[in-house]
Amino acid sequence: MSRRWIQNPNRCADEYLDGIEDFIEFARRHNPGATRIRCPCRRCNNTLWETIENVGFHLVRNGMIETYSIWNLHGEQLDHASSSNATIMDNVEPTVDHNDQVMDIIQDAFPFASTNINSEREDDVSTPIDSVEFEQ
Repeated sequence: MSRRWIQNPNRCADEYLDGIEDFIEFARRHNPGATRIRCPCRRCNNTLWETIENVGFHLVRNGMIETYSIWNLHGEQLDHASSSNATIMDNVEPTVDHNDQVMDIIQDAFPFASTNINSEREDDVSTPIDSVEFEQ
Protein backbone atom coordinates (compact mmCIF):
# COMPACT_ATOMS: atom_id res chain seq x y z
CA MET A 1 0.00 0.00 0.00
CA SER A 2 1.50 3.33 -1.10
CA ARG A 3 1.83 6.02 1.53
CA ARG A 4 2.57 8.90 -0.82
CA TRP A 5 -0.64 10.50 0.38
CA ILE A 6 1.06 11.45 3.66
CA GLN A 7 3.11 14.13 1.84
CA ASN A 8 0.13 15.45 -0.14
CA PRO A 9 -0.38 19.09 0.92
CA ASN A 10 -4.02 19.02 -0.28
CA ARG A 11 -5.81 17.40 2.62
CA CYS A 12 -9.10 17.55 0.70
CA ALA A 13 -7.73 15.47 -2.18
CA ASP A 14 -9.30 12.05 -2.72
CA GLU A 15 -5.86 10.42 -2.44
CA TYR A 16 -5.33 11.98 1.01
CA LEU A 17 -8.82 11.16 2.31
CA ASP A 18 -8.54 7.57 1.02
CA GLY A 19 -5.17 7.32 2.77
CA ILE A 20 -6.74 8.39 6.05
CA GLU A 21 -9.41 5.71 5.64
CA ASP A 22 -6.68 3.13 4.97
CA PHE A 23 -4.77 4.25 8.06
CA ILE A 24 -7.88 4.12 10.28
CA GLU A 25 -8.74 0.65 8.97
CA PHE A 26 -5.14 -0.47 9.54
CA ALA A 27 -5.20 0.86 13.12
CA ARG A 28 -8.52 -0.90 13.83
CA ARG A 29 -7.23 -4.20 12.41
CA HIS A 30 -4.02 -4.08 14.44
CA ASN A 31 -5.61 -2.78 17.65
CA PRO A 32 -8.85 -4.76 17.94
CA GLY A 33 -11.17 -3.49 20.62
CA ALA A 34 -9.14 -0.33 21.22
CA THR A 35 -11.21 2.79 21.75
CA ARG A 36 -8.21 5.13 21.67
CA ILE A 37 -5.01 5.11 19.64
CA ARG A 38 -2.02 7.41 19.35
CA CYS A 39 -2.83 10.32 17.08
CA PRO A 40 -0.22 10.74 14.31
CA CYS A 41 -1.35 14.23 13.33
CA ARG A 42 1.22 17.01 13.30
CA ARG A 43 -0.24 18.56 16.44
CA CYS A 44 -0.47 15.42 18.59
CA ASN A 45 2.75 13.91 17.18
CA ASN A 46 1.91 10.36 18.32
CA THR A 47 2.10 11.47 21.96
CA LEU A 48 -1.62 11.96 22.64
CA TRP A 49 -4.24 9.23 22.64
CA GLU A 50 -7.51 10.02 20.86
CA THR A 51 -10.61 8.11 19.84
CA ILE A 52 -10.24 6.57 16.41
CA GLU A 53 -12.89 8.94 15.04
CA ASN A 54 -11.05 11.98 16.41
CA VAL A 55 -7.79 10.74 14.89
CA GLY A 56 -9.48 10.85 11.48
CA PHE A 57 -10.64 14.43 12.10
CA HIS A 58 -7.19 15.45 13.33
CA LEU A 59 -5.52 14.00 10.24
CA VAL A 60 -7.79 16.03 7.97
CA ARG A 61 -7.43 19.22 9.98
CA ASN A 62 -3.74 19.06 10.99
CA GLY A 63 -2.17 16.67 8.50
CA MET A 64 -0.17 13.55 9.30
CA ILE A 65 3.43 13.58 10.48
CA GLU A 66 5.22 13.42 7.12
CA THR A 67 7.96 11.11 8.38
CA TYR A 68 5.54 8.57 9.88
CA SER A 69 5.47 6.15 6.96
CA ILE A 70 6.14 3.00 9.02
CA TRP A 71 3.20 2.76 11.39
CA ASN A 72 5.06 0.88 14.12
CA LEU A 73 3.14 2.65 16.91
CA HIS A 74 -0.10 1.36 15.41
CA GLY A 75 0.85 -2.30 15.03
CA GLU A 76 3.03 -2.43 11.93
CA GLN A 77 5.97 -4.79 12.36
CA LEU A 78 9.41 -3.69 11.27
CA ASP A 79 11.33 -6.24 9.27
CA HIS A 80 15.07 -6.50 9.87
CA ALA A 81 16.04 -5.05 6.49
CA SER A 82 13.93 -1.92 6.82
CA SER A 83 14.54 -1.36 10.53
CA SER A 84 18.17 -0.41 9.95
CA ASN A 85 17.08 2.37 7.60
CA ALA A 86 13.87 3.36 9.36
CA THR A 87 13.53 6.39 11.55
CA ILE A 88 11.68 5.32 14.65
CA MET A 89 9.95 8.06 16.58
CA ASP A 90 10.64 7.97 20.29
CA ASN A 91 8.40 9.51 22.90
CA VAL A 92 11.45 10.69 24.80
CA GLU A 93 12.31 14.30 24.22
CA PRO A 94 15.76 15.57 25.04
CA THR A 95 15.91 17.57 28.25
CA VAL A 96 16.83 21.14 27.44
CA ASP A 97 17.17 23.81 30.08
CA HIS A 98 15.88 26.85 28.23
CA ASN A 99 16.80 29.11 31.14
CA ASP A 100 20.48 28.31 30.63
CA GLN A 101 20.16 29.06 26.92
CA VAL A 102 18.45 32.39 27.62
CA MET A 103 21.10 33.32 30.18
CA ASP A 104 23.85 32.51 27.66
CA ILE A 105 22.20 34.77 25.09
CA ILE A 106 21.85 37.59 27.62
CA GLN A 107 25.49 37.20 28.69
CA ASP A 108 26.60 37.31 25.04
CA ALA A 109 24.54 40.44 24.36
CA PHE A 110 25.41 42.25 27.61
CA PRO A 111 28.80 40.98 28.82
CA PHE A 112 29.15 43.72 31.46
CA ALA A 113 25.75 43.10 33.05
CA SER A 114 25.55 41.74 36.57
CA THR A 115 25.83 37.98 36.75
CA ASN A 116 23.18 37.84 39.46
CA ILE A 117 20.13 39.37 37.79
CA ASN A 118 17.67 37.80 40.22
CA SER A 119 18.71 39.88 43.23
CA GLU A 120 17.87 43.53 43.65
CA ARG A 121 19.84 46.01 45.67
CA GLU A 122 17.70 47.68 48.30
CA ASP A 123 19.13 51.12 47.61
CA ASP A 124 17.96 50.81 43.99
CA VAL A 125 14.36 50.32 45.09
CA SER A 126 12.54 53.44 46.16
CA THR A 127 9.22 53.75 47.93
CA PRO A 128 6.61 55.39 45.71
CA ILE A 129 5.58 58.84 46.90
CA ASP A 130 1.92 58.18 46.15
CA SER A 131 1.82 54.74 47.74
CA VAL A 132 -0.83 55.77 50.28
CA GLU A 133 -3.09 57.07 47.50
CA PHE A 134 -2.53 53.95 45.42
CA GLU A 135 -3.54 51.56 48.19
CA GLN A 136 -6.92 53.26 48.70
